[in-house]
Amino acid sequence: MLSWLDANALSMLNGVALAAVLFLIAVGLSLVFGTMDVLNLAHGAVSLTGAYIGVAFLERDTTIPLFVTAVLAAAAFGMVAGVVLAAMTSSVGDHLRQALLTLGVALIAGDVLREIFGADVESVSAPASLAGAVSVFGRPYPLYRLVIIGISAAIAVVLYIVLERTRVGALVRATVADRAMVEAIGVRTNLVLGGVFGAGAALAAIGGLLAAPILGAQPGLDDTVLLLALVVVVVGGLGSLRGALVGALLVGQVQTLGVALASEYASFLLFAAMAIVLLTRPRGLLPAKTGAHG
Repeated sequence: MLSWLDANALSMLNGVALAAVLFLIAVGLSLVFGTMDVLNLAHGAVSLTGAYIGVAFLERDTTIPLFVTAVLAAAAFGMVAGVVLAAMTSSVGDHLRQALLTLGVALIAGDVLREIFGADVESVSAPASLAGAVSVFGRPYPLYRLVIIGISAAIAVVLYIVLERTRVGALVRATVADRAMVEAIGVRTNLVLGGVFGAGAALAAIGGLLAAPILGAQPGLDDTVLLLALVVVVVGGLGSLRGALVGALLVGQVQTLGVALASEYASFLLFAAMAIVLLTRPRGLLPAKTGAHG
């Protein structure tokens, strides 16, 4: 067992790095569905746009200040896109119509990105100061992937504090629990829910940009990312912060170890794991108690 762990330690760490990116993307999808009951199939397109923002900003210069600027630009784009999507879906209560509407948005966004950036794979360089390697388990490991893990962990902590320990989080939970009562005390709940949608899309765009130095940016990546995010949400449980984190860690490990040990069965292993979770825990591993959070 110890020899197996030693041989696959870096693959498992790669799984954690993938999980860090998937968490950023999936948690927004989960919270939006949990709070607004909106199935947003344009989430992957928002993430891919974040990756292309990285391409645009970091094509010639990869300094830390410019990288931070790119992250802020991706977050701003995601926030605006989320608010627009919230407005578009606010009067569409049926999940099928929501899926068709947001799928149409995703297809249009994909075509626009293809026209702007082309159909080739675009590579994005990590900041020069983060492009090296450090020793992990006695082997060299990319520093940038460790930074992604740290950033994702920090964002998870901030999200937990905001949702569990602030008035903003209490307002979100109250809006989900009894929207009519919150509106009766003078709160514009459409702004609250629009803010949640915007924040979720911003996280997706940030996740796409942070993943760009690893995954690159190319047409079709939005579909792959959306599929993985949906698996994370289903496995972890809808509307749950902790569920998104646990689901991302599980999916990250199954995906990376599956590719490393049995590449031809990697996709099968991923969906087999999801099926096992659904058979034993139909609502996911850690579903939200109120639908607002974990």
